[in-house]
Amino acid sequence: MTTAEFTQQKLTTDHHVMSPVSRTFTLTSETSDTRPKALVIGAGFGGLASAIRLSARGYQVEIIEKLDAPGGRAYVHRQDGFTFDAGPTIITAPFLLEELWQLCGKKMSDHVTLKEMSPFYRIRFYNGQTFDYCGDTDAMSKEIAKFDANDIPGYIKLMQAADKCKHLGFEQMGDVAFDGYKDLLKALPAFAKMKAWNSLYSLVASHIKHPLLRVAFSFHPLLIGGNPFSVTCAYSLIHSLEKTWGVHSAMGGTGAIVNGLVDLLHGLGVKIRYNSPVQKILIENGKACGVQLEDLSSSAASRSLGQSGEQIKSDLVVCNTDSAWTYKYLIAPEHRKHWKDSRIDRGHYSMGLFVWYFGTNRTYTDIPHHMMILTERYKGLLTDIFKKHHLAKDFSLYLHRPTATDSSLAPDGCDTFYALAPVPNLDSKTDWAQQGESFRQSIQEYLESTVLKDLGKHIVTSKITTPLDFQNRLYSYKGAGFGLEPLLTQSAVFRPHNRSEDIPGLFMVGASTHPGAGVPGVLMSAKALEKVIPHAKTLR
Repeated sequence: MTTAEFTQQKLTTDHHVMSPVSRTFTLTSETSDTRPKALVIGAGFGGLASAIRLSARGYQVEIIEKLDAPGGRAYVHRQDGFTFDAGPTIITAPFLLEELWQLCGKKMSDHVTLKEMSPFYRIRFYNGQTFDYCGDTDAMSKEIAKFDANDIPGYIKLMQAADKCKHLGFEQMGDVAFDGYKDLLKALPAFAKMKAWNSLYSLVASHIKHPLLRVAFSFHPLLIGGNPFSVTCAYSLIHSLEKTWGVHSAMGGTGAIVNGLVDLLHGLGVKIRYNSPVQKILIENGKACGVQLEDLSSSAASRSLGQSGEQIKSDLVVCNTDSAWTYKYLIAPEHRKHWKDSRIDRGHYSMGLFVWYFGTNRTYTDIPHHMMILTERYKGLLTDIFKKHHLAKDFSLYLHRPTATDSSLAPDGCDTFYALAPVPNLDSKTDWAQQGESFRQSIQEYLESTVLKDLGKHIVTSKITTPLDFQNRLYSYKGAGFGLEPLLTQSAVFRPHNRSEDIPGLFMVGASTHPGAGVPGVLMSAKALEKVIPHAKTLR
Protein backbone atom coordinates (compact mmCIF):
# COMPACT_ATOMS: atom_id res chain seq x y z
CA MET A 1 0.00 0.00 0.00
CA THR A 2 1.38 3.42 -0.92
CA THR A 3 1.72 6.40 1.40
CA ALA A 4 -1.05 8.13 -0.51
CA GLU A 5 -3.34 5.14 -0.03
CA PHE A 6 -2.60 5.13 3.70
CA THR A 7 -3.59 8.80 3.82
CA GLN A 8 -6.82 8.15 1.96
CA GLN A 9 -7.66 5.30 4.36
CA LYS A 10 -7.08 7.64 7.27
CA LEU A 11 -9.36 10.25 5.76
CA THR A 12 -12.19 7.77 5.31
CA THR A 13 -11.93 5.73 8.51
CA ASP A 14 -10.62 7.95 11.30
CA HIS A 15 -13.53 9.64 13.09
CA HIS A 16 -11.90 11.08 16.20
CA VAL A 17 -12.98 14.46 17.49
CA MET A 18 -10.54 17.23 16.65
CA SER A 19 -8.47 18.56 19.53
CA PRO A 20 -9.07 22.21 20.43
CA VAL A 21 -5.33 22.84 19.91
CA SER A 22 -5.63 21.87 16.24
CA ARG A 23 -4.49 25.17 14.79
CA THR A 24 -1.56 26.79 13.05
CA PHE A 25 0.63 29.37 14.79
CA THR A 26 2.97 31.86 13.13
CA LEU A 27 4.31 35.12 14.48
CA THR A 28 7.25 35.68 12.14
CA SER A 29 7.31 36.80 8.55
CA GLU A 30 9.05 34.23 6.37
CA THR A 31 9.97 36.91 3.86
CA SER A 32 11.90 39.02 6.38
CA ASP A 33 13.36 36.28 8.58
CA THR A 34 17.02 35.79 7.63
CA ARG A 35 17.74 32.99 10.11
CA PRO A 36 18.61 29.53 8.76
CA LYS A 37 15.48 27.42 8.52
CA ALA A 38 14.92 24.04 10.16
CA LEU A 39 11.97 21.87 9.20
CA VAL A 40 10.72 19.41 11.81
CA ILE A 41 8.55 16.54 10.57
CA GLY A 42 6.16 15.42 13.31
CA ALA A 43 4.66 17.21 16.31
CA GLY A 44 5.17 14.47 18.88
CA PHE A 45 7.19 15.01 22.05
CA GLY A 46 10.45 14.67 20.11
CA GLY A 47 9.44 17.13 17.42
CA LEU A 48 8.08 19.73 19.84
CA ALA A 49 11.17 19.49 22.06
CA SER A 50 13.47 19.69 19.03
CA ALA A 51 11.68 22.76 17.73
CA ILE A 52 12.18 24.53 21.06
CA ARG A 53 15.86 23.62 21.21
CA LEU A 54 16.43 24.62 17.57
CA SER A 55 14.73 27.96 18.18
CA ALA A 56 17.02 28.51 21.15
CA ARG A 57 19.98 27.83 18.85
CA GLY A 58 18.92 30.58 16.49
CA TYR A 59 16.93 28.73 13.82
CA GLN A 60 13.70 29.72 12.18
CA VAL A 61 11.63 26.58 12.75
CA GLU A 62 8.56 25.16 11.07
CA ILE A 63 6.83 21.93 12.11
CA ILE A 64 5.05 19.75 9.55
CA GLU A 65 2.43 17.42 11.06
CA LYS A 66 0.38 14.75 9.28
CA LEU A 67 -2.45 14.71 11.85
CA ASP A 68 -4.92 17.47 12.63
CA ALA A 69 -3.42 18.21 16.06
CA PRO A 70 -0.12 17.82 17.90
CA GLY A 71 1.06 14.94 20.06
CA GLY A 72 1.92 12.10 17.68
CA ARG A 73 1.75 9.01 19.88
CA ALA A 74 0.67 11.39 22.65
CA TYR A 75 -2.35 12.56 20.63
CA VAL A 76 -5.58 13.21 22.53
CA HIS A 77 -8.91 11.66 21.55
CA ARG A 78 -12.08 13.37 22.75
CA GLN A 79 -15.30 11.41 22.46
CA ASP A 80 -18.73 11.81 24.08
CA GLY A 81 -17.36 14.07 26.83
CA PHE A 82 -14.45 11.74 27.68
CA THR A 83 -10.77 12.63 27.22
CA PHE A 84 -8.42 9.81 26.23
CA ASP A 85 -4.63 10.15 26.12
CA ALA A 86 -3.68 8.06 23.12
CA GLY A 87 -0.34 6.81 24.37
CA PRO A 88 2.21 7.84 27.01
CA THR A 89 0.68 8.39 30.43
CA ILE A 90 3.66 7.88 32.78
CA ILE A 91 6.02 10.83 33.23
CA THR A 92 9.43 10.19 34.78
CA ALA A 93 12.48 12.51 34.90
CA PRO A 94 10.25 15.62 34.66
CA PHE A 95 13.34 17.85 34.78
CA LEU A 96 13.76 17.10 31.06
CA LEU A 97 10.46 18.87 30.44
CA GLU A 98 11.36 21.67 32.84
CA GLU A 99 14.49 22.35 30.75
CA LEU A 100 12.30 23.20 27.75
CA TRP A 101 10.36 25.79 29.70
CA GLN A 102 13.63 27.23 31.04
CA LEU A 103 14.95 27.62 27.49
CA CYS A 104 11.93 29.85 26.88
CA GLY A 105 12.45 31.82 30.09
CA LYS A 106 9.40 30.26 31.73
CA LYS A 107 8.44 27.74 34.44
CA MET A 108 6.62 24.56 33.64
CA SER A 109 4.58 24.81 36.82
CA ASP A 110 2.95 27.98 35.47
CA HIS A 111 1.47 25.93 32.63
CA VAL A 112 1.37 22.28 33.67
CA THR A 113 0.59 20.63 37.00
CA LEU A 114 2.25 17.26 37.62
CA LYS A 115 1.05 15.00 40.40
CA GLU A 116 3.30 12.29 41.79
CA MET A 117 1.72 8.87 41.91
CA SER A 118 1.66 6.81 45.10
CA PRO A 119 1.92 3.96 44.43
CA PHE A 120 3.45 4.31 40.99
CA TYR A 121 1.25 1.44 39.85
CA ARG A 122 -0.43 -1.69 41.15
CA ILE A 123 0.50 -5.07 39.71
CA ARG A 124 -2.25 -7.70 39.83
CA PHE A 125 -1.13 -11.27 39.21
CA TYR A 126 -3.25 -14.03 37.70
CA ASN A 127 -3.92 -15.53 41.17
CA GLY A 128 -5.39 -12.27 42.51
CA GLN A 129 -2.33 -11.21 44.54
CA THR A 130 -1.32 -7.57 44.17
CA PHE A 131 1.92 -5.66 44.48
CA ASP A 132 1.91 -1.88 44.95
CA TYR A 133 5.11 -0.64 43.31
CA CYS A 134 6.60 2.64 44.57
CA GLY A 135 9.94 4.34 45.22
CA ASP A 136 10.05 4.02 49.00
CA THR A 137 12.38 1.26 50.20
CA ASP A 138 10.45 0.50 53.39
CA ALA A 139 7.10 0.32 51.58
CA MET A 140 8.63 -1.87 48.88
CA SER A 141 10.12 -4.19 51.51
CA LYS A 142 6.66 -4.66 53.00
CA GLU A 143 5.23 -5.48 49.58
CA ILE A 144 8.04 -7.96 48.90
CA ALA A 145 7.47 -9.61 52.29
CA LYS A 146 3.91 -10.44 51.19
CA PHE A 147 5.54 -12.88 48.76
CA ASP A 148 8.94 -13.75 50.28
CA ALA A 149 10.85 -11.62 52.79
CA ASN A 150 14.03 -13.44 51.80
CA ASP A 151 14.02 -11.38 48.58
CA ILE A 152 14.35 -8.03 50.36
CA PRO A 153 18.19 -8.05 50.36
CA GLY A 154 18.11 -8.99 46.67
CA TYR A 155 15.83 -6.04 45.98
CA ILE A 156 18.35 -3.70 47.63
CA LYS A 157 21.14 -5.10 45.43
CA LEU A 158 18.96 -4.86 42.33
CA MET A 159 18.32 -1.18 43.00
CA GLN A 160 22.07 -0.62 43.41
CA ALA A 161 22.63 -2.19 40.01
CA ALA A 162 19.84 -0.03 38.58
CA ASP A 163 21.42 3.11 40.05
CA LYS A 164 24.70 2.21 38.35
CA CYS A 165 22.94 1.74 35.03
CA LYS A 166 21.09 5.05 35.42
CA HIS A 167 24.38 6.85 36.02
CA LEU A 168 26.28 5.14 33.21
CA GLY A 169 23.51 4.65 30.68
CA PHE A 170 21.17 7.60 31.22
CA GLU A 171 23.17 10.41 32.79
CA GLN A 172 26.41 9.80 30.89
CA MET A 173 25.15 8.50 27.53
CA GLY A 174 21.48 9.46 27.18
CA ASP A 175 22.13 12.71 25.31
CA VAL A 176 25.26 11.56 23.48
CA ALA A 177 24.62 11.41 19.75
CA PHE A 178 26.35 8.16 18.84
CA ASP A 179 27.74 9.46 15.58
CA GLY A 180 30.27 6.73 14.86
CA TYR A 181 32.39 3.95 16.24
CA LYS A 182 34.65 6.38 18.11
CA ASP A 183 31.65 7.19 20.30
CA LEU A 184 31.08 3.47 20.81
CA LEU A 185 34.69 2.91 21.83
CA LYS A 186 34.38 5.67 24.43
CA ALA A 187 31.24 4.01 25.79
CA LEU A 188 32.60 0.45 25.95
CA PRO A 189 33.92 0.78 29.54
CA ALA A 190 30.44 1.86 30.68
CA PHE A 191 28.80 -1.04 28.84
CA ALA A 192 31.28 -3.38 30.52
CA LYS A 193 30.54 -1.98 33.99
CA MET A 194 26.83 -2.51 33.37
CA LYS A 195 27.46 -6.01 31.96
CA ALA A 196 25.14 -4.84 29.23
CA TRP A 197 25.37 -8.15 27.34
CA ASN A 198 23.10 -9.72 30.00
CA SER A 199 19.34 -9.51 29.65
CA LEU A 200 17.20 -7.49 32.01
CA TYR A 201 15.39 -10.61 33.18
CA SER A 202 18.68 -12.39 33.96
CA LEU A 203 19.79 -9.44 36.08
CA VAL A 204 16.53 -9.51 38.04
CA ALA A 205 16.68 -13.31 38.43
CA SER A 206 20.22 -13.07 39.83
CA HIS A 207 18.88 -11.05 42.77
CA ILE A 208 15.19 -12.03 43.11
CA LYS A 209 14.07 -15.65 43.58
CA HIS A 210 10.26 -15.59 43.91
CA PRO A 211 8.78 -16.14 40.42
CA LEU A 212 6.08 -13.48 40.74
CA LEU A 213 8.53 -10.93 42.11
CA ARG A 214 10.79 -11.65 39.15
CA VAL A 215 7.88 -10.63 36.94
CA ALA A 216 7.18 -7.49 39.01
CA PHE A 217 10.77 -6.30 38.65
CA SER A 218 11.37 -7.25 35.02
CA PHE A 219 8.34 -6.14 32.98
CA HIS A 220 9.49 -2.51 32.70
CA PRO A 221 11.15 -2.80 29.23
CA LEU A 222 7.69 -3.47 27.82
CA LEU A 223 7.00 0.21 28.49
CA ILE A 224 9.59 1.05 25.82
CA GLY A 225 8.94 -1.79 23.40
CA GLY A 226 11.37 -4.44 24.61
CA ASN A 227 11.18 -8.09 25.64
CA PRO A 228 12.64 -8.41 29.18
CA PHE A 229 14.22 -11.73 28.16
CA SER A 230 16.07 -10.09 25.24
CA VAL A 231 16.86 -6.44 25.99
CA THR A 232 20.03 -5.39 27.72
CA CYS A 233 20.07 -5.18 31.51
CA ALA A 234 21.08 -1.53 31.08
CA TYR A 235 17.34 -0.85 31.02
CA SER A 236 17.20 -1.59 34.72
CA LEU A 237 17.87 2.15 34.81
CA ILE A 238 14.09 2.57 34.53
CA HIS A 239 13.80 1.38 38.15
CA SER A 240 16.28 4.05 39.22
CA LEU A 241 14.62 6.79 37.16
CA GLU A 242 11.33 6.07 38.88
CA LYS A 243 12.87 5.80 42.33
CA THR A 244 14.91 9.00 41.93
CA TRP A 245 12.39 11.33 40.31
CA GLY A 246 9.09 9.56 40.89
CA VAL A 247 6.27 8.66 38.52
CA HIS A 248 4.02 11.58 37.64
CA SER A 249 0.76 12.21 35.84
CA ALA A 250 -0.29 15.52 34.37
CA MET A 251 -3.53 17.12 35.46
CA GLY A 252 -5.62 17.32 32.33
CA GLY A 253 -3.80 14.28 30.95
CA THR A 254 -0.56 14.02 29.01
CA GLY A 255 -2.20 16.18 26.38
CA ALA A 256 -1.88 19.10 28.81
CA ILE A 257 1.90 18.81 28.48
CA VAL A 258 1.62 18.74 24.70
CA ASN A 259 -0.58 21.85 24.81
CA GLY A 260 1.96 23.56 27.08
CA LEU A 261 4.80 22.83 24.64
CA VAL A 262 2.70 24.14 21.74
CA ASP A 263 2.09 27.34 23.70
CA LEU A 264 5.85 27.71 24.20
CA LEU A 265 6.34 27.37 20.46
CA HIS A 266 3.59 29.91 19.89
CA GLY A 267 5.62 32.36 21.96
CA LEU A 268 8.72 31.58 19.91
CA GLY A 269 6.93 32.25 16.64
CA VAL A 270 7.21 28.68 15.41
CA LYS A 271 4.79 27.74 12.66
CA ILE A 272 2.96 24.38 12.91
CA ARG A 273 1.23 23.05 9.81
CA TYR A 274 -1.34 20.34 10.46
CA ASN A 275 -2.99 17.96 7.99
CA SER A 276 0.27 18.01 6.02
CA PRO A 277 1.63 14.50 5.38
CA VAL A 278 5.10 14.45 3.87
CA GLN A 279 5.45 12.58 0.58
CA LYS A 280 9.25 12.71 0.42
CA ILE A 281 12.30 14.43 1.81
CA LEU A 282 13.96 16.64 -0.79
CA ILE A 283 17.64 15.98 -1.43
CA GLU A 284 19.79 18.17 -3.63
CA ASN A 285 23.53 17.78 -4.15
CA GLY A 286 23.43 14.92 -1.66
CA LYS A 287 21.98 17.10 1.15
CA ALA A 288 18.51 17.28 2.72
CA CYS A 289 16.99 20.60 1.74
CA GLY A 290 13.28 20.37 2.56
CA VAL A 291 10.16 18.29 2.04
CA GLN A 292 7.48 17.70 -0.52
CA LEU A 293 3.96 17.33 0.83
CA GLU A 294 1.21 15.09 -0.44
CA ASP A 295 -1.46 16.93 -2.40
CA LEU A 296 -4.54 16.57 -0.19
CA SER A 297 -6.45 19.13 -2.26
CA SER A 298 -6.56 16.81 -5.26
CA SER A 299 -9.13 14.12 -5.95
CA ALA A 300 -9.00 10.75 -4.25
CA ALA A 301 -7.96 9.19 -7.57
CA SER A 302 -5.07 11.62 -7.90
CA ARG A 303 -3.96 10.98 -4.34
CA SER A 304 -3.95 7.24 -4.94
CA LEU A 305 -1.42 7.91 -7.71
CA GLY A 306 0.78 9.81 -5.26
CA GLN A 307 0.21 13.26 -6.78
CA SER A 308 2.71 15.72 -5.34
CA GLY A 309 1.90 18.82 -3.38
CA GLU A 310 3.77 21.84 -2.10
CA GLN A 311 7.53 21.88 -1.64
CA ILE A 312 8.99 23.55 1.47
CA LYS A 313 12.70 24.32 1.41
CA SER A 314 14.97 24.49 4.45
CA ASP A 315 18.59 24.37 5.56
CA LEU A 316 18.09 21.14 7.49
CA VAL A 317 15.39 18.58 8.23
CA VAL A 318 14.66 16.93 11.60
CA CYS A 319 12.46 13.82 11.54
CA ASN A 320 10.35 13.02 14.58
CA THR A 321 9.00 10.12 12.59
CA ASP A 322 9.53 6.38 12.63
CA SER A 323 13.08 6.01 11.32
CA ALA A 324 12.45 2.79 9.39
CA TRP A 325 9.41 4.29 7.67
CA THR A 326 11.30 7.51 6.93
CA TYR A 327 14.25 5.80 5.29
CA LYS A 328 12.16 3.24 3.41
CA TYR A 329 9.34 5.45 2.12
CA LEU A 330 10.42 9.10 2.27
CA ILE A 331 13.96 8.84 0.88
CA ALA A 332 14.87 7.47 -2.52
CA PRO A 333 17.01 4.28 -2.42
CA GLU A 334 19.96 5.89 -4.23
CA HIS A 335 20.51 8.16 -1.22
CA ARG A 336 20.65 5.31 1.30
CA LYS A 337 23.95 3.45 1.65
CA HIS A 338 23.42 2.43 5.28
CA TRP A 339 19.65 2.14 5.55
CA LYS A 340 18.94 0.04 2.52
CA ASP A 341 15.62 -1.78 2.31
CA SER A 342 17.32 -5.09 3.12
CA ARG A 343 18.76 -3.72 6.38
CA ILE A 344 15.45 -2.16 7.36
CA ASP A 345 13.55 -5.36 6.65
CA ARG A 346 15.81 -7.62 8.72
CA GLY A 347 15.62 -5.43 11.82
CA HIS A 348 13.92 -6.72 14.96
CA TYR A 349 10.95 -4.48 15.70
CA SER A 350 9.05 -3.86 18.89
CA MET A 351 5.68 -5.38 19.61
CA GLY A 352 2.46 -3.84 18.46
CA LEU A 353 -0.13 -2.27 20.74
CA PHE A 354 -3.85 -2.92 20.97
CA VAL A 355 -5.53 -0.12 22.91
CA TRP A 356 -9.18 -0.06 23.92
CA TYR A 357 -10.41 3.33 25.12
CA PHE A 358 -13.71 3.28 26.98
CA GLY A 359 -15.81 5.37 29.31
CA THR A 360 -18.26 4.21 31.95
CA ASN A 361 -21.32 5.83 33.50
CA ARG A 362 -20.14 4.87 36.97
CA THR A 363 -16.83 5.11 38.84
CA TYR A 364 -14.62 2.20 39.95
CA THR A 365 -13.01 3.76 42.99
CA ASP A 366 -10.96 0.67 43.87
CA ILE A 367 -8.95 0.90 40.62
CA PRO A 368 -5.78 3.04 40.85
CA HIS A 369 -4.50 5.40 38.17
CA HIS A 370 -2.02 2.82 36.80
CA MET A 371 -2.55 -0.93 37.01
CA MET A 372 -0.83 -3.93 35.42
CA ILE A 373 -3.06 -7.01 35.09
CA LEU A 374 -0.89 -10.01 34.27
CA THR A 375 -1.78 -13.39 32.85
CA GLU A 376 -0.28 -16.64 34.16
CA ARG A 377 2.04 -17.00 31.18
CA TYR A 378 4.99 -14.63 31.17
CA LYS A 379 7.93 -15.84 29.08
CA GLY A 380 5.64 -17.92 26.88
CA LEU A 381 3.39 -14.98 26.07
CA LEU A 382 6.38 -12.74 25.34
CA THR A 383 7.81 -15.41 23.06
CA ASP A 384 4.52 -15.52 21.17
CA ILE A 385 4.55 -11.74 20.80
CA PHE A 386 8.21 -11.03 19.98
CA LYS A 387 9.58 -14.27 18.51
CA LYS A 388 6.71 -16.23 16.98
CA HIS A 389 4.59 -13.19 16.01
CA HIS A 390 1.55 -15.12 17.12
CA LEU A 391 -1.60 -13.50 18.53
CA ALA A 392 -2.36 -15.67 21.56
CA LYS A 393 -5.74 -16.04 23.23
CA ASP A 394 -4.39 -14.80 26.56
CA PHE A 395 -2.91 -11.36 27.23
CA SER A 396 -1.57 -9.06 29.91
CA LEU A 397 -2.94 -5.54 30.26
CA TYR A 398 -1.97 -2.08 31.35
CA LEU A 399 -5.19 -0.56 32.69
CA HIS A 400 -5.16 3.24 32.78
CA ARG A 401 -7.78 5.06 34.87
CA PRO A 402 -6.77 8.76 34.85
CA THR A 403 -10.00 9.81 36.55
CA ALA A 404 -8.55 8.30 39.71
CA THR A 405 -6.44 11.49 39.78
CA ASP A 406 -8.34 13.97 37.62
CA SER A 407 -12.13 13.72 37.43
CA SER A 408 -12.26 16.43 34.73
CA LEU A 409 -11.32 13.81 32.12
CA ALA A 410 -14.84 12.34 32.21
CA PRO A 411 -18.39 13.61 32.73
CA ASP A 412 -19.59 13.81 36.34
CA GLY A 413 -19.96 10.41 37.95
CA CYS A 414 -18.09 8.67 35.13
CA ASP A 415 -14.68 7.07 34.59
CA THR A 416 -12.23 7.26 31.71
CA PHE A 417 -10.15 4.15 30.95
CA TYR A 418 -7.88 2.58 28.47
CA ALA A 419 -6.73 -1.03 28.43
CA LEU A 420 -3.49 -1.64 26.52
CA ALA A 421 -2.41 -5.12 25.47
CA PRO A 422 1.03 -5.82 23.96
CA VAL A 423 0.43 -7.83 20.78
CA PRO A 424 2.59 -8.93 17.84
CA ASN A 425 3.43 -6.34 15.23
CA LEU A 426 2.10 -6.77 11.70
CA ASP A 427 4.55 -9.58 10.97
CA SER A 428 1.85 -11.71 12.62
CA LYS A 429 -0.38 -11.17 9.55
CA THR A 430 -3.30 -10.63 11.94
CA ASP A 431 -6.34 -9.24 10.13
CA TRP A 432 -7.15 -6.55 12.67
CA ALA A 433 -10.03 -5.21 10.60
CA GLN A 434 -11.74 -8.57 11.15
CA GLN A 435 -10.34 -9.55 14.57
CA GLY A 436 -10.20 -6.23 16.38
CA GLU A 437 -13.70 -6.33 17.84
CA SER A 438 -13.48 -9.95 18.98
CA PHE A 439 -10.15 -9.21 20.68
CA ARG A 440 -11.71 -6.18 22.39
CA GLN A 441 -14.58 -8.35 23.56
CA SER A 442 -12.10 -10.82 25.06
CA ILE A 443 -10.47 -7.99 26.99
CA GLN A 444 -13.85 -6.78 28.23
CA GLU A 445 -14.78 -10.25 29.45
CA TYR A 446 -11.44 -10.64 31.21
CA LEU A 447 -11.80 -7.27 32.95
CA GLU A 448 -15.35 -8.15 34.02
CA SER A 449 -14.11 -11.38 35.56
CA THR A 450 -11.24 -9.75 37.44
CA VAL A 451 -11.39 -6.06 38.39
CA LEU A 452 -14.32 -4.31 36.64
CA LYS A 453 -17.51 -6.08 37.67
CA ASP A 454 -20.51 -5.64 35.35
CA LEU A 455 -18.37 -3.53 33.01
CA GLY A 456 -20.52 -4.26 29.96
CA LYS A 457 -23.56 -2.71 31.63
CA HIS A 458 -21.79 0.60 32.19
CA ILE A 459 -19.83 1.28 28.98
CA VAL A 460 -21.12 4.42 27.29
CA THR A 461 -18.33 5.13 24.78
CA SER A 462 -15.69 2.96 23.14
CA LYS A 463 -12.82 3.19 20.63
CA ILE A 464 -9.96 0.87 19.65
CA THR A 465 -6.61 1.25 17.93
CA THR A 466 -4.53 -1.63 16.59
CA PRO A 467 -1.09 -2.11 15.00
CA LEU A 468 -2.83 -1.41 11.70
CA ASP A 469 -3.68 2.07 12.97
CA PHE A 470 -0.06 2.60 13.99
CA GLN A 471 0.95 1.78 10.43
CA ASN A 472 -1.75 3.71 8.59
CA ARG A 473 -2.16 6.71 10.87
CA LEU A 474 1.28 7.13 12.45
CA TYR A 475 3.36 5.65 9.61
CA SER A 476 5.02 3.18 11.97
CA TYR A 477 6.86 0.44 10.11
CA LYS A 478 5.19 -2.97 10.63
CA GLY A 479 2.78 -1.23 13.01
CA ALA A 480 5.42 -1.48 15.74
CA GLY A 481 4.62 0.66 18.74
CA PHE A 482 8.20 1.77 19.45
CA GLY A 483 10.28 1.25 16.31
CA LEU A 484 13.26 -1.09 16.52
CA GLU A 485 13.27 -3.25 19.64
CA PRO A 486 15.88 -1.90 22.12
CA LEU A 487 18.22 -4.88 21.89
CA LEU A 488 21.89 -4.27 22.62
CA THR A 489 22.63 -4.78 18.92
CA GLN A 490 20.01 -2.14 18.08
CA SER A 491 21.03 0.45 20.65
CA ALA A 492 23.45 3.39 20.76
CA VAL A 493 25.58 3.41 17.57
CA PHE A 494 23.62 0.44 16.19
CA ARG A 495 20.34 2.38 16.28
CA PRO A 496 19.47 4.94 13.57
CA HIS A 497 21.73 7.88 14.37
CA ASN A 498 20.51 11.29 15.51
CA ARG A 499 22.57 12.66 12.61
CA SER A 500 21.77 10.59 9.53
CA GLU A 501 24.56 8.26 8.48
CA ASP A 502 23.46 8.66 4.86
CA ILE A 503 22.37 12.22 4.22
CA PRO A 504 23.96 15.49 5.43
CA GLY A 505 21.41 17.92 6.80
CA LEU A 506 19.04 15.14 7.94
CA PHE A 507 18.53 14.41 11.65
CA MET A 508 16.42 11.98 13.68
CA VAL A 509 14.63 12.28 17.02
CA GLY A 510 12.00 10.19 18.77
CA ALA A 511 11.46 6.64 19.94
CA SER A 512 13.07 4.92 16.96
CA THR A 513 16.43 6.68 17.21
CA HIS A 514 18.98 6.97 20.05
CA PRO A 515 18.48 6.68 23.00
CA GLY A 516 15.06 5.07 22.44
CA ALA A 517 11.43 5.08 23.48
CA GLY A 518 9.66 6.42 26.54
CA VAL A 519 9.13 10.11 27.26
CA PRO A 520 12.61 10.55 28.87
CA GLY A 521 14.31 8.81 25.94
CA VAL A 522 12.44 10.85 23.35
CA LEU A 523 13.23 14.12 25.14
CA MET A 524 16.88 13.08 25.43
CA SER A 525 16.99 12.43 21.68
CA ALA A 526 16.06 16.08 21.13
CA LYS A 527 18.79 17.11 23.55
CA ALA A 528 21.30 14.96 21.64
CA LEU A 529 20.69 17.11 18.55
CA GLU A 530 22.59 19.91 20.24
CA LYS A 531 25.73 17.77 19.92
CA VAL A 532 25.43 17.40 16.14
CA ILE A 533 23.48 20.40 14.82
CA PRO A 534 25.55 23.59 14.57
CA HIS A 535 24.37 26.86 16.04
CA ALA A 536 22.41 28.80 13.44
CA LYS A 537 24.89 31.70 13.47
CA THR A 538 27.53 29.42 11.94
CA LEU A 539 25.32 28.90 8.88
CA ARG A 540 24.63 32.56 8.12
